[in-house]
Amino acid sequence: MGFQYLIIDDCWMERFRDTITQKLQPDRERFPSGMAALSHYIHGRGLKFGIYHDVGRKTCMFGGPGALGHFQLDAQTFADWGADYVKLDGCFATEYQRDTGYPAFGNAMNRTGRQMVYSCSWPFYKEEPDYRLIAKHCNLWRFGADIKDSYTSVFEIMELYRRNQQYLLAHAGPGRWNDPDMLVLGNFHLSYEASRLQLAIWSVIAAPLIMTNDLETVRPEIKQLLQNREIIAINQDLLGIPGRCVRTSTHFQVWLRPVTPVNDLGKHSFAVAFVNRGNFSHCPLCPRPFKVVLEHLGLDSPTGYYVVDLFKSSRHLGMFKPNDAFSTRINPEGVTFYKFTVAPLL
Repeated sequence: MGFQYLIIDDCWMERFRDTITQKLQPDRERFPSGMAALSHYIHGRGLKFGIYHDVGRKTCMFGGPGALGHFQLDAQTFADWGADYVKLDGCFATEYQRDTGYPAFGNAMNRTGRQMVYSCSWPFYKEEPDYRLIAKHCNLWRFGADIKDSYTSVFEIMELYRRNQQYLLAHAGPGRWNDPDMLVLGNFHLSYEASRLQLAIWSVIAAPLIMTNDLETVRPEIKQLLQNREIIAINQDLLGIPGRCVRTSTHFQVWLRPVTPVNDLGKHSFAVAFVNRGNFSHCPLCPRPFKVVLEHLGLDSPTGYYVVDLFKSSRHLGMFKPNDAFSTRINPEGVTFYKFTVAPLL
C-alpha cells in the first residue's frame, strides 16, 4: 500500500532516434548513465519505474520522437530498460492513428513478456470515447484535460467526472481505472482545504494517486495529508469499486464509495466525502453545517455503522443507524471525509 512508482514524464529523450538501431535515446546530459541504469537505481530503492511516450509522430511538450511506426521496437526498448509503467500520450496523431495505435502499442507491450502498467490518454482526444474498448486495452485512462494547480481546475475535473460518471463507472474496476490526472497538492497555489478536497475525491473515485511536486519543498501539513494511511487505504481498497457523486446542489455535494469490510448481510462499508462548494451570498467564506439521514445516502445496514474521521483517524464518532442523521461542518471550497464501517451481524 502506498506510492510505488517513480515516473519520468516528457522531455527525457533526445530529439532524434539512434540512426542505426532506430531506438529511442535518453537525453545524454540529464541521464548520462542511460535509462537501464536509472531503472536499476529506482528498483534498488524498492520502487517501480515508469516512463512517458506518445502514440503519434512527436511527444506533446518536447517534440521528441513518438512511437508511430515503431510500436514493437519502443515497447521492447522499455521492457529492456526494466520499465514497469508506460504512459502513452496522444499528440501529433490523427484520430485513426490513435484508435489503431493505442490497442497496437498495448499488444506490443504484451508481446515483450514483461508486465507493464499501460496508461492511455486515448479518451481525452475523443468526443465520444468507447470506454468498453478502452478498458479492454488500457489499465488506466485520462478522461480530461491537464490539471492545473488551482481549486478551479480540481473542481472542473470533479464536475467532468460527475457529469459522465454513468459511462466512466461502467467499465472501471480492478486493473481498469479512470485517471483524472495527477495530484497537485504539495506545489505552490492550492490551498490546504483544496488539497484535502483533491485527495479525498481522488480516493473516492479510485483514481491513481500520482504526485507531481518537489518532495524536498512539500509543506509539513501537505506531507501529512499525502502520508495519510487511512485515506490511501480507501483509495487502494481491495474491492476496487470506484465511487460516485450521489448528491449535488448549488452549495454542497456528497461523494460515496463502497469499501471493505462487507458484513454477513452483504452490506458494504462506505467512504463518504461531504463537499462545500461555497457560492453562499451571505458570508461566502464561512464554514457551513450539513446534515443528512444515512439511509437517504444508501447506508441501510440494520447493524449500523461505526464512523471515523479520515483526516483525524483517532477521532471516532460512534455508532450510527440508517435512520440517524449525520452532521458535519465543512470549510468553504473544502471537504470532510469519513469512513462508515459496517457493523457485523451478531
